[in-house]
Amino acid sequence: MANSASGMAVHDDCKLKFLELKTKRAYRFIVFKIEEKQKQVIVEKLGEPAESYEDFCTHLPANECRYAVYDFDFLTKESVPKSRIFFIAWSPDTSKVRSKMIYASSKDRFKRELDGIQIELQATDPTEMGLDVFKSRAN
Repeated sequence: MANSASGMAVHDDCKLKFLELKTKRAYRFIVFKIEEKQKQVIVEKLGEPAESYEDFCTHLPANECRYAVYDFDFLTKESVPKSRIFFIAWSPDTSKVRSKMIYASSKDRFKRELDGIQIELQATDPTEMGLDVFKSRAN
């Protein structure tokens, strides 16, 4: 287990599942959660390849912070299919201040553990990570 600056460890499963998403495209998305009692980041939800963006959004709690990775497929202007791996720091305005601080202080270290992140988004409400945002950032 890797250790972050904030004292949060990163469970090995986080890196293994991310690697499967990146290399085998085994998942559409992964939602990660900080388990405060165990002081580590764990995998909370794995999204099957057939799951949609809407399915992904339902797994981000309205008033709790999370990290997430989303494998976004799109077509370029030349109609070439591509994909980008997005890292999302989900920190809703309604979440507890302590939770926001823990997630913010652990984010960079956790992100470094996931080698292959292409684009980062920080979102405090769903409009900041809508499909239009993904499309504009992917190109």
